[in-house]
Amino acid sequence: MPTVCRSLIVLKQRSDFLKAAKGRYKLTPGLTLQARKRENGEVEGIRVGFTCSKKVGNAVTRNRAKRRLRAVAYQVLPEHGRQNWDYVLIGRAKQTISLPFSQLVDNLIWALRRVHNPTKN
Repeated sequence: MPTVCRSLIVLKQRSDFLKAAKGRYKLTPGLTLQARKRENGEVEGIRVGFTCSKKVGNAVTRNRAKRRLRAVAYQVLPEHGRQNWDYVLIGRAKQTISLPFSQLVDNLIWALRRVHNPTKN
């Protein structure tokens, strides 16, 4: 059963992350956003997942980066995310933990706009 946090459903299964990886994506200085629109009949609501590779740093640094990504997602996605979409936020080496929080928020909003309107790229 997925975890529900602040009206967002948190992705936990690898298969969900792999499906999102096959969807649309946008790179920003602070994060990478992967997104896909779910088919009818799948779970309702906005789903989000977080990941950081070892390129981001050691375990402490990766966890810190994921905490920042969660905070950004909980602030931005309820307003700018779309129902029945999956989003995966991926931390970037050095940038995710060093950029100001407001810049990470702006990065996510920009990426969401581009993912939802691919013709405006």
